[in-house]
Formats: sequence, C-alpha cells, structure tokens
Amino acid sequence: MTGENITRDKSPKTGSKLAAAGFSAAVFTVIGILIAPSFQTPNPERPGATTGIIEAVDYPLVERDGQYESPFVSVVETVQDAVVNVSARSKSDRVVWWQRENYSTSNGSGFFFRDDGYVLTNNHVVQNAEDLWVHTSSGYRYEATLVGADPQTDLAVLKVEPEEEITVIPFGNSDGIKVGDWAIAIGNPFPQQGLDRTVTVGVISAVGRSNLQFGRETPDYQSYIQTDASINPGNSGGPLLNIRGECIGVNAAISSPTGGSVGIGFAIPINLARAIVPDLISAGRASRGWLGVWFSEVTQREARRQGMEKLIGVRVDSVFADSPAQRAGIQQGDILVKFDGQTVDNAGRLSVLVSTSKGGAPVPLEVVRDGNSVELQAMIVDREQFMASSAGTETNDDFNVRVWLGMEIMTFTHEVANAIGVEHIDGVYIRRVHSGSAADYASVARGTIILQVGDDPVRTIEDIEEAIDEIGRTNRIPLIVQEPDGTIARKVVRL
Repeated sequence: MTGENITRDKSPKTGSKLAAAGFSAAVFTVIGILIAPSFQTPNPERPGATTGIIEAVDYPLVERDGQYESPFVSVVETVQDAVVNVSARSKSDRVVWWQRENYSTSNGSGFFFRDDGYVLTNNHVVQNAEDLWVHTSSGYRYEATLVGADPQTDLAVLKVEPEEEITVIPFGNSDGIKVGDWAIAIGNPFPQQGLDRTVTVGVISAVGRSNLQFGRETPDYQSYIQTDASINPGNSGGPLLNIRGECIGVNAAISSPTGGSVGIGFAIPINLARAIVPDLISAGRASRGWLGVWFSEVTQREARRQGMEKLIGVRVDSVFADSPAQRAGIQQGDILVKFDGQTVDNAGRLSVLVSTSKGGAPVPLEVVRDGNSVELQAMIVDREQFMASSAGTETNDDFNVRVWLGMEIMTFTHEVANAIGVEHIDGVYIRRVHSGSAADYASVARGTIILQVGDDPVRTIEDIEEAIDEIGRTNRIPLIVQEPDGTIARKVVRL
C-alpha cells in the first residue's frame, strides 16, 4: 500500500513535535475529512426519549406520476436538511508579522440527531476551536457550543439554539450492516466552492477496519466502516446512511494517494457513537469500560496450535492484577473470541466492545484455552475509577498510550511493570507494533522498552518528544532499546 495516504481533510496547520517527526506509520498518513453544557431531558413523546437520541423509523419508497424513482431520492429528501456545515475558528501556529495573533477557519460537516439542536460531528473538526458556527440548509447561521468531545473515538457533540424547525437523522444499527449494502454519504465537500449537502452513493466495502494511522491524533478505538461512496475534503462529520435513511456511520477519513476521493472512505460506526453520545451530553466526556488485559492479534501458528478453524479473536499476553479479567479467570495465552455474545474479529473490535461496555452486569466471554472453548463472565469497570482506586489518580497519565512510527507506546512506570509481571527499568514501553508500519519494518517487537532516541536517554513519552525535537527533520530515527528477552540492541526506524 506504499504511496497511499489515509487523510483527514483538516486545513493544514503546524503539527505537534511528535507529528512533525513522523508520529505515524510509514504505510499511512491519515487525513480526516475536514477542510481547513447541561443535559436536557428529552421530550418523552419523541422516539428515543430515554436517551435523547432519535431512533430509527421506516421510510417508504416513493412512486410519483406512475413512475418509480431511485430508492435514494426519498432518503435524501427526508434527511438532507439535517446535514449542516460546521465552521471552526482557532488560533494559527503561523506567525504573521503585522499582527500578534493569527486565526484560521476550517470547515467540516455534521448533522442534527435531536430536534432541540444537538449536532454530531468529528472531534477533529472542532478540536482547539475558540469559536464554532453551524450553518443550516435554510441559510441560518448559529453560534454553537461544544457540549462534549472524545478524541479517542474522534466524535464530538455541539449544541445550537434553533430558530427554525429542525430535521433530524435517526440512528440506525451499524452492527446489522453487511458488505455490499447500499451506502449514502451526505456532506459539504470543498466548502469554499459552495457544494453544501452533496450526495454520493456506493456500497459498504468492509467493516471492522482498524490500525488506521492518524499520527499523534490516531483514535484509540477503531472499527471503521469502509465505503466506496465518494467522500471528499469537508465531509468530516457528515452522516453515512443506509437505504432506510438511518445514520449508520459518521464519515471520518479517506485513503488516497492524492488527497481526493478514490473510493476508499471510512466512517465511525454509529453504534459506537450511540454508546458515548449520552456521556458527552451529560458529562462532556466519555466513560470507558475496562477489562484489564494486554492483548495482540492471533497468529496463524497460534490458531493452528489451538485447533481453531478461523483466524479470529485476540491473544491475551498478560493480565492486570486484581482486574476484571483476572477476577473472571482469564489467563495469559487465552484467545478471546467472544465478548457479550459478539464475535471478536480483531484487537480493534475488542477495544471498541470493551470501552463501550457500561458494566453493572456480568458480561459473558468465550475464550479458547488449550484447544478447548471456555465460557467466563466478567464485571467490566470504569477505567479511570479503577486506575484511581488501585494506583492513585496521579498514575492515570502513566497509562496514556500514544502512537509513534506504528508503535503504541507508554511511559514504563512501576505500576505498568507490576501489572504485566516484569522488572521495571526507566524507559518507554512498546505495548504493540502495527503490522506493516515503520517500526515493524525495523523489526521492533512488542514488549520492547525504548531507552534512548538519538543521543538522548528517555524515561517518558514527553522525553521522546524532546528527543525528536533535538534530532530535527530526518528520514531515520536511531533507537537504543531493551528487547523482550532482556538484550540491549540498536534499531533504526526509517520514515
């Protein structure tokens, strides 16, 4: 896939030090599709009154003047007025000599999902914005408030005070879609050209796509819907619809060698949004379910050893002490194949399932152990509450994971060392290496500890950022590491 880019269409801005140093996999760079608060009790007479989310309804096909229309016509006529243009003004990193502060405005899409003015969009559309506006199809321009945002899923909720009747798009069921189903995208590509509410049609090309790289801002929870419905710069945050006019995804990124649509677009599944939107409205942030395992993809060799007919599930590499996983009886080496009745296709899918599980009741699990199927039950807990109670609130940042050169890295603290059962040393722990990434090509393995970047010793993720700044622009990053077997080695990661 060399030469391809996965792109977010945000107006170009100066990136962070980590991003500038290639805080992304070599195979992909990712561009989203963006160019340049209190909880309100929903009306109980409206559908979805318990959550404030408008639930799915049936839209019949239309016959006019004795002729049958395209099935897309009635869908578009019903929902297109719910799609809005989102403008975000933020301070620019660019210094302009004739003024002290320079601002830039970028544009994306969004859509009303409640008739009292709530808009769903991408986090990267509104991130770091000081002013937000929503433009509707009728020409109204509203100042918007950021109600809640979640960088880890790339979703955000805005609120306006509407002065008109609002059209809404109901949430569908993204778990029910199949490859080959129709897909309809509506958004505002190239907003400087006035192409608002452009409609494109295609099919669902794939589901459960993960390991997409967005540099430092890569969402942690990925299970993207892939579609060949044309998605272009400015479409970020717009809805992906099924043939019934229900939103099944939030358009977020494209893969392209040119920056324009080549028929490979990605949308965040609406069921993921459904799980966190109430949190964003009520608390401004998303709560996370937590199981307490380190895991990796299952290899063909491991699947054969376990007598598995299909290559599914994730391998449990280690289990956190006193975690829900340990209490449930999950063991190192288990292959987790089902979570709450749903098949675990890959690591990305498991991350989404666990993070959106709210707990409160036992969750059934299925693992393969020594060639046998074992059924277990786990009580999922809130991740931040567990970390705060077990290790103190100050350690929450120690479990912060970032992606760099295709490696998921984290500060290697005593708590992390104890949790995975290894001896602690100062450094940065690599918990995962994405297949096909720059780090993978350099033969960097998961479980490796980075000790030095260039000539600078590193103890934290922040030290890596400073070391990269010292190195400057380069196409090769030298590392001194301790490999999983304890040997010290030198690795060179080429960008």
